[in-house]
Amino acid sequence: MTALQINGQTVNIDAPDDMPLLWVLRDELGMTGTKFGCGMALCGACTVHVDGAPIRSCATPISAVKGHAVSTIEGMQADQVGQVVQQAWVDNNVAQCGYCQAGQIMSAVNLLKTAPKPSEQQIDEAMSGNICRCGTYPRIRAAIQQAAGRLAQGGQS
Repeated sequence: MTALQINGQTVNIDAPDDMPLLWVLRDELGMTGTKFGCGMALCGACTVHVDGAPIRSCATPISAVKGHAVSTIEGMQADQVGQVVQQAWVDNNVAQCGYCQAGQIMSAVNLLKTAPKPSEQQIDEAMSGNICRCGTYPRIRAAIQQAAGRLAQGGQS
């Protein structure tokens, strides 16, 4: 039995230590917001936070996250930056097919927590590891800029 901290809750998982975190989240816990994209940590669809830093859950074994705080897209509803970013996504109609958006949002939340007033270059660099097959990059950038502005005003719309 492995105890993991996920979205502020301790969960006990009966899984091998080398099982990817993505499969624990999706198959063992039913948290399907985190998506499988490439399985090689290249596309960003499976992005979650571990101790606040973005990681690719498809290539991260659960043994690597024992004793660390894991946050998923489902946990962003309780995170002020996550809430503001998600609202900016809606306001800017970012999602087209939507498949990559959980990973995009997780990367954007990390960016805004580390660089509250990011330049376009910082946005592009932070988001470069997340692929959007629909090409919504201009809307993603606009949503991040909007969220940064809202957060600078105390998180208000």
